[in-house]
Amino acid sequence: MDEHAPRVLVFDSGVGGLSVAACIHQALPGAELVYLADNAGFPYGNKPEHVVIDRCCSLIEECLRQISCDVIVIACNTASTVVLPHLRATMKIPVVGVVPAVKPAAACSLNRKVGLLATPATIKRPYLDKLIHDFAGDCEVTRVGNPNLVRWAEELVAGTAPPLAELSEAMAPLRHSGVDTVVLGCTHYPLLLPWLRRILPEVTFWVESGEAIARRVAYWLEQAGRLSQAERFLGIPEAVVVQACFTGMAPAEIALFMAEVGTPVASVKSSWPKL
Repeated sequence: MDEHAPRVLVFDSGVGGLSVAACIHQALPGAELVYLADNAGFPYGNKPEHVVIDRCCSLIEECLRQISCDVIVIACNTASTVVLPHLRATMKIPVVGVVPAVKPAAACSLNRKVGLLATPATIKRPYLDKLIHDFAGDCEVTRVGNPNLVRWAEELVAGTAPPLAELSEAMAPLRHSGVDTVVLGCTHYPLLLPWLRRILPEVTFWVESGEAIARRVAYWLEQAGRLSQAERFLGIPEAVVVQACFTGMAPAEIALFMAEVGTPVASVKSSWPKL
């Protein structure tokens, strides 16, 4: 029997995946998390697909060689759209991806007007057209693909709040459309939620993917017979994230930021892996 708690590897190009990591911890407080951020390759949206595939696969393989995990979570919308088939074909453990929560948003909306915030790359992908067609066909969907949102979320680590005037201008299409529900279609965006709520107080429902991902992780841990073992580690005074690896320099205040978002970290590594 494994002597450590179930471990989940959470991968992203930056700090956005911490919003997913926090949801996993809330749902599975006895599980350990490993966080891997390819911030040297950030952002992924402007890179060719083959570059994203090569970076993600090689980094995740190297991480798993150094620390065993039970489930992989690709907590990045851009990476999920191109990398999942390749990872699932080569990995021996389950791989969970993330897609914009269009289906639950359509179920929430009362006035059938839904806003969708995503990166410019995600907004243009055909799979998003299919999601909207399949699950929100009776809704008026307003898409906003602003390139600054991810950057503003990353700057939160250094304590820099997003510029409210610019953020308000970016949200103008949603305000004019009268949406009552907004999909946070990038894992970075829940980090901006306190400011988004201030700018769009008329929005009733803010829908993200973190809780759905956490449920899927729980499913795979149960399938592997590891879910019950997580209960053995409840209440143990250890960090939620046992190791956070950054392919570039780790942000100076990352440990404090991770504690603030509910994912305190035991060890942070910069310029990983050391080759």
